[in-house]
Amino acid sequence: MATTKPDFTLTEGAIALSPQDMLALPRPGAPLPNDVGDLAIVPISTYSFQDRKSHKSLSILALNDGRTYDIPLPDGGDAFWLDSRTIAHVVTKDDTQSLYTITITTSPLSSDPFSLVGSFPITTASAFRYSPSAQRLVFSAYVYPDGLVETVKEQDTAYENRGNSALVYDETFVRQWDKWVGPKSKALISVSLAKSGGKWVLGETYANALKGTGLSSPVEPFGEADDYDVSQTHIIFTAKDPQLPKAMHTRQNIYHVTHDGKDLRQLTSGVQGATHSPVFSPSGDKVAWLELALDGHESGCAKVVVYDLKKDVRFTITEDWDRSPDSIIFSPSSALIYATVGDHARIKLFALAVPPTPASNTAQTTQPAALTSSGSISGFQPIPGGKAIFALSSLTSPNEVYELSGLDAAERYLLAGKQADVKGTTLTRFTSFSAAGLQGKDLAPGKDFWFKGTAEGQDTHGYVITPPGFERGVNGKWPAVMLIHGGPEWAWYDQWSTDWNPNVFASQGYVVVAINPTGSTSFGQDFTDGINQNWGGRPIQDLLMGWKYILQNYPEIDQSRTVAAGASYGGYAINWIQGNPELGFGFKALVCHDGIFDTTYTGYATDELFFVPSRKYSPAYTVSKWSTPQLTIHGSKDYRLPEGDGIAVFHALQQLGVPSRLLIFPDENHGVLNAANSLKWHHEVFRWFDQFVGA
Repeated sequence: MATTKPDFTLTEGAIALSPQDMLALPRPGAPLPNDVGDLAIVPISTYSFQDRKSHKSLSILALNDGRTYDIPLPDGGDAFWLDSRTIAHVVTKDDTQSLYTITITTSPLSSDPFSLVGSFPITTASAFRYSPSAQRLVFSAYVYPDGLVETVKEQDTAYENRGNSALVYDETFVRQWDKWVGPKSKALISVSLAKSGGKWVLGETYANALKGTGLSSPVEPFGEADDYDVSQTHIIFTAKDPQLPKAMHTRQNIYHVTHDGKDLRQLTSGVQGATHSPVFSPSGDKVAWLELALDGHESGCAKVVVYDLKKDVRFTITEDWDRSPDSIIFSPSSALIYATVGDHARIKLFALAVPPTPASNTAQTTQPAALTSSGSISGFQPIPGGKAIFALSSLTSPNEVYELSGLDAAERYLLAGKQADVKGTTLTRFTSFSAAGLQGKDLAPGKDFWFKGTAEGQDTHGYVITPPGFERGVNGKWPAVMLIHGGPEWAWYDQWSTDWNPNVFASQGYVVVAINPTGSTSFGQDFTDGINQNWGGRPIQDLLMGWKYILQNYPEIDQSRTVAAGASYGGYAINWIQGNPELGFGFKALVCHDGIFDTTYTGYATDELFFVPSRKYSPAYTVSKWSTPQLTIHGSKDYRLPEGDGIAVFHALQQLGVPSRLLIFPDENHGVLNAANSLKWHHEVFRWFDQFVGA
């Protein structure tokens, strides 16, 4: 057994992106423009290792010249525009949630002191959307079955003082992600918010648009403001089908209702799967959303569905497009729909012309046009003048704000039946939030490689990220690590990550190999679906073929010093590789984070009972062949893949006498959110690798 070096320390320095360097970088969110398109707000969170706190702020960005002005938010909170110069800021402090306004001045770029508008009767308001034309604020909040925000605090007190901590269930939906299901659920609440006599006034009467419907929105655990949209009179939202057991189905319907909960109607067919990203057209006569065909499937191909509210006709416009959008929004003219879409390991922007409404419900395909080609975009928002702003990240940069101009010309091309002239658009970078923290760092942009995998008719993709100082021709010098992504239907994108950052691994001296095997997204639906009930089959073979390809084409790698790590499905894959040494990967050490040990157990213990792992490929049945040193990591609040799996893996390794270590985070879920915990995670992972291959 290898011995731990007592003096092990993480590699740091001017050119290395150490874990602490990465964790201390600012984390900008997506930009939110005002209605006239001359200012945007960007929420930023920055962790300080000095006081062990995350510091929140708002960066006010002038879109005409790129000037920025920072507003500290010591108590955090949410921010959104009320008008072109007024920001609403909602903050919770001392068990009270209050709304303030911040007035922005442009010459010079500055802000007035916060002004209190009023307080909410609850402390869980979030996912805010403001309708200036209706002068109403819509938000999400937790309510009890009576649906009243006014009684929540009283019922909270009664529930907390009930005399015991027992939770009793009569159906399968008992916990989700990292929380046990309680008596409250999310609802969409609206209240008047208007300017009167020069002051903003928050109304006192709250309307629950979902009261008495049995519906809950946004859909937990990840639904936010992108699960609904507002017009002057109505709300469109997605919600789980109330007639189906929530833990066993993914079906979400799209509903249309007035702000005060009247005239509720369902717009979906009722036989589809999940729905996401419902949006109103600016013209007000149409809505659109993303829709999966099959119930029980999280990663089917999302289709763009348009619904004509006046003609009562629903039609799909991407029926034959073999890509799956993540989010959509109408253009200001309502003639186009913009979509962010995973395509060949990038998240790109596409535009689609909205065809005339057909006479009846139909499915057709509008030819999509790609408007970006690299990196990964999020938070796309059109602004006046044929422009849009969004966040863009890559393997070498966290989110920065970019502007894409020339969209009016692209729209004319598309509406004329031509492909958009991408050369006619201009991409401009506005911000450099992370420039100081990344200055001098030797980061690899990632080199695409393609190899023949198990898929017929297409090659399989991967990235190789080389360490600082890497030289071609210096053979057998560098250790290598293969990173295996989770999902399982997900991918390694040209995208920044604070969880599994390939350049952080590279900066510790490793050649990083990140393969997108069968099951990965952005390469077509057949490729994604190839993993179904085949977890230990085609995806593992693809990983092996890609690994061999790299070893053959990168003789600079020392093949006696190779390791592998993965989380979620990637953790499962680590356990499967552990139990199948005959595959011949040759790894000297392994790291499994939140992986599966027994697929039968996990199929019953997970919070997503519709998600049935491949019971044919259960690592538990391969334990007799386990021999590779392994670090196993698990979060105790992981209800997706419960911690019993991780403990079982560790116990099996220990009983076999295999060098092994268990790292448990009692307060973490399926990821590691706390920055201090993340630093410990990185230290343990690299310490483990160093023990056996010595980077």
